[in-house]
Amino acid sequence: MSAPAVIDLLDRADHERAAGREDDAAALYDEAIAVARTSGDLQLWIRACLGAASLHVFGTDPGRLPAQLYDLLVRTTEDADRSRVAAALAHCWTYGGQASRAALFAAEALERAERSADPELVADALDAMLACHWGPDDLELRSRLGTRLDEVAAHVLAPNSRLQAHLWGLQVACETLNIQSLHRHLRALERLGSESPRARFFAASRRLMYDLLCGRTDTAEQLINTADSCSGASGLADAWMVVLAMRGYAAVIAGDRDTCARVAAEAEAFALAEGAAEVCAEAAWLWIGADRLDHAERLVDTLRGRVLEELPRDVNWLLTLQATLEAALAAGSREVVETAARLLGPYEGRAVFNAGAVNFHGLTDDTLARAAEITGDLDRAKALRDRALTGYIRLGARWWYDRLQAWAPGRTPGSAPVTTPATTPATTVHLHPIAGDLWLIGAGDGRPFRGLRGFQYLRMLLSRPGSWIPAVDLAGGGTRTVVQPAVDTVIDGRALAAYRARLAAIEEELAEAEDWSDLARMESLGQERSALLDQVAESTGIGGRLRPTSSTAERARVAVSKAISVALDRIEQRDAELAEHLRSSVHNGAECSYQPGDDHPVWILDEPAV
Repeated sequence: MSAPAVIDLLDRADHERAAGREDDAAALYDEAIAVARTSGDLQLWIRACLGAASLHVFGTDPGRLPAQLYDLLVRTTEDADRSRVAAALAHCWTYGGQASRAALFAAEALERAERSADPELVADALDAMLACHWGPDDLELRSRLGTRLDEVAAHVLAPNSRLQAHLWGLQVACETLNIQSLHRHLRALERLGSESPRARFFAASRRLMYDLLCGRTDTAEQLINTADSCSGASGLADAWMVVLAMRGYAAVIAGDRDTCARVAAEAEAFALAEGAAEVCAEAAWLWIGADRLDHAERLVDTLRGRVLEELPRDVNWLLTLQATLEAALAAGSREVVETAARLLGPYEGRAVFNAGAVNFHGLTDDTLARAAEITGDLDRAKALRDRALTGYIRLGARWWYDRLQAWAPGRTPGSAPVTTPATTPATTVHLHPIAGDLWLIGAGDGRPFRGLRGFQYLRMLLSRPGSWIPAVDLAGGGTRTVVQPAVDTVIDGRALAAYRARLAAIEEELAEAEDWSDLARMESLGQERSALLDQVAESTGIGGRLRPTSSTAERARVAVSKAISVALDRIEQRDAELAEHLRSSVHNGAECSYQPGDDHPVWILDEPAV
């Protein structure tokens, strides 16, 4: 068969894949592989193999695909070609649940890509490296690789490379509970979503993940429909599973038992047909959401014995154990509870997301707390519960917080059924900068405020609820500051003279602003004047003599406390209830903290992408 005929085969295969007819596409790719291999046309052979690899469904057996790719790899010599094929082979083994086999090929892909000096190839190889180092013990390495991919992709025009970088960035941000990074990558995905249906699929699915994490279900229908309509363009053979998971998890949070049952039945059928333990565990969890403990118990029984012990420590390991432990707790299977809790125990304090941050599955401290009660360790159960509640506050995970808050060791059953609905929707409150040196603050659509330094301090505290942050770090913009002892005067004579000269100039500018009725300028100058007067007052004693300095920590304490007080006064003018909540929850001093109660709002700390 001639090269044009093979190209025709490949074009037809690409068309069938784009139309969602994966079986027809697979047959055409296989035919093209055989013909290109016989003719020795390496480039067409590569295209055919990469096309076939794109159809591999995550979590399923790869069949003869690894052999086809390896057969091609050993006949390939050019760095760029070997990098592409090796990366595909690494993905193939990872998706097939054998990440240990993938590592060698991913490493070669990266080495060859770096040698070729092609940033797009390097990005693809880093993606393969990340995929095969997705296990529970690889988080530090994954974080480093993700940072590097972000740097490489920033200089690549190909939108897919940037998309993959932000997806990995989001995954790592979720795992490390880095809320600011999480919002940054979500916004980046949504911006990319305006460029292509493929990116829109990922943006919609990940936005729903975060909305459900926060207990919001009002956006579910629109986001699911968006992802569904773009699934054909996603390039994922298992896009339908992502959409199915979106429906199922949204149903659990909304308390929609009928939808939970339908999705659980589909997931169970797939899990049993493919032998996918992770999908089996998720199906069991969904059956609990449907209030069908008999179905959940049946699936939990398939995970007894050596099944959990022999799970590959890959991307699905934490998810499988977390979902299994949830289901076993609800079904009352003590044997499985003890096994899953023992295996999960070394991973206290971890956030669990299924592959690619499609859905949030709680904190390990949550399930381990309830397991500890079953095994009689009430002190550990209480400590884990308290830590999990703090983690949920930090994440803004209202539904998960409310569910765990309703359970306490020795008081209620350890199962904390997932059918517990979020009876009172969490209040969503803005506190973040917007264009024009303004801040949007308040519930609903929020109200614009002119920027104040105290708003920045409040935002940093709200992003880390329960944590105590030194005032010197807040004053330094969140970075650690070296604390200096009191050894000198607060400011020198030249600085004091400059302050007094500026105060004189401000008086003239204020008079001019009053003549022009420039209220914004008057407010800005007034704030600057007050700050300078405070500084002069702190710097001088009786007779205007320079005063010895206090320590860095003391200066920061005073400055931060004053700035937050001014900010709360300003908020109170428009929203007394919000100001009262913040006054009762924000603690000032040498260290500052946001310590909310059970009625905390869900904070929006970054401007949502349009």
